[in-house]
Order: sequence, then structure tokens, then C-alpha cells
Amino acid sequence: MHVPERVIRPQTTPKTEWLASAELPTRFGVFKTHVFRTTEPGDGACSNEHVAMVYGDIHGAVRLPIRIHSECITSEVFGSLKCDCKDQLDAALAEIARRGAGAVLYLRQEGRGIGLANKIRAYELQQKGADTVDANRMLGLPDDAREYHSAVHMLEHFGVKSVQLMTNNPAKVDALRALGVNVDGRVPVVVAANPFSIGYLETKRARMAHELPSMFSLGGVAQGEAE
Repeated sequence: MHVPERVIRPQTTPKTEWLASAELPTRFGVFKTHVFRTTEPGDGACSNEHVAMVYGDIHGAVRLPIRIHSECITSEVFGSLKCDCKDQLDAALAEIARRGAGAVLYLRQEGRGIGLANKIRAYELQQKGADTVDANRMLGLPDDAREYHSAVHMLEHFGVKSVQLMTNNPAKVDALRALGVNVDGRVPVVVAANPFSIGYLETKRARMAHELPSMFSLGGVAQGEAE
């Protein structure tokens, strides 16, 4: 009896496809916005639309500065001061424009991949004294549920050969390398803390191994490149 190939070798990784692009003027410069759609495997497949904010010519680039940034509606839309997400996004866009070429890959995986409702549930637990790691665990959720297949497919679309990853999180570097991305250097994106975010940033440093200063000044921004 013939068994369809898709049953013998089912799709186990998400599929990402390019959908549209247009120039987008921003306060950091004119970027080209590319929209991609990622569809999860399986009969009950769901999909998300992601964005690549591209500055300059990145096709076939080597050591291209790249920020892989996960959605944070609370800070980026509503101005929450609990985290550094919006400040990191703005800093990455500004630095890429300054360098003349690069991209921010904006992935729709809210709350380090746990979703908006769970993120707000975790916030409620944080109000009672839990830090961001313990709050997730109290909800039975992983510390970090993000995945990066979509970003890899987006880089492949542009033929990028190697990247300088704009992140403070060595685990993100390891995750991309495990998926076959040539990460040739890391660019820190360290932004100033505020009275509401300093505890969150300290938790990321102490419990999630982010490469951040142990003490935060409420003013000033530390930026530089670590190879």
C-alpha cells in the first residue's frame, strides 16, 4: 500500500514565506520593511507574521549587524517601564542606521514566547514578589520559550552569510549557531535602567546569564562591541 511521503517524513520545522515589502520612513532613517509568514507544522497549523526591518543592501552580506527582537506590546505600544525591550529595539535600529546596513528581525513571540495572557499573569505574580524567572515557573511555563527558525529562514531569504548578533544573551547566540547560522561576533545592546526595570535587568543578569553590568545607573547608556 502506498503511504504518502508527508506521512513518512512529516514536516517538523515551521515553514516561512516572504509576503510583501515597502520602504518605511522612521525617525532612525528609511528602512525597507519585509513581511514574512511562518506556519507551524501539523494539521491544526497556526501562523504568525514577522517583520524584517532592513537598512541598506544586505543581500549576501558578511558579518552583518542583526538584532533578533521578540515582540513586547506592553513596552513598545503602551510604554511600560518594566523592561528594556523598547529601548533595546530603538537602540538597535539607530545603530544599524549608523552603520549603514543591517536588519532587525521582529518576531511575534510575546513574553519570551509564552504569549500575552501568560505574560500578564506573570506580571501579577511579580507584583507579589516573584521575579520573572520564578513567575514563569509558578505558572508551569519555561523561563524562555522562544524559537528562532523564522529568523534563520529570513536570513536565508536575503542570503546573509554571517552575522554580528546584537544581543546581551549568549543563549541566543548558541541557539542560532545550533540552527546553522554563522554568528561571527556579538554586539551588546545595553540601555539605561529605570526604577521599574532595574530588578528585571538584574534577574536577567544573575539568573538568565545575560551579559549585563552588575550595577545599573539610572542615567546613561553603555554600548560597545564584544567579539
